[in-house]
Amino acid sequence: VQLQASGGGLVQAGGSLRLSCAASGLPTDDYTIGWFRQAPGKGREGVSCISSRGGTKYYSDAVNGRFTISRDVAKNTVSLDMNSLKPEDTAVYYCVAERLIAVATMCSDAYDYEFWGPGTLVTVSS
Repeated sequence: VQLQASGGGLVQAGGSLRLSCAASGLPTDDYTIGWFRQAPGKGREGVSCISSRGGTKYYSDAVNGRFTISRDVAKNTVSLDMNSLKPEDTAVYYCVAERLIAVATMCSDAYDYEFWGPGTLVTVSS
């Protein structure tokens, strides 16, 4: 299984970015996928998680109303549309997959889940 995140970059505050996660070799029926982030000097935190078929979504309070997660089951990809970005959104963003876990449970705990992608850096300038 491989998770490959892309789409990070440098953007000004108030701008937008779209992150994409391509999951190869992952049985889509069983796996919840989430986006986690780690800012410099801080611990990991769950940002948004989506169920195996995309029907259930979770957002952290920090991003609710600004970020939108979506899933293309046929293409085995998950996207995160990030709008109204703030400097505090600056972090390395990771695509993560875990089998048979509820979205809120997964996003609420930055546990060592089964599969982690290598991460993509998002930098928001003020």
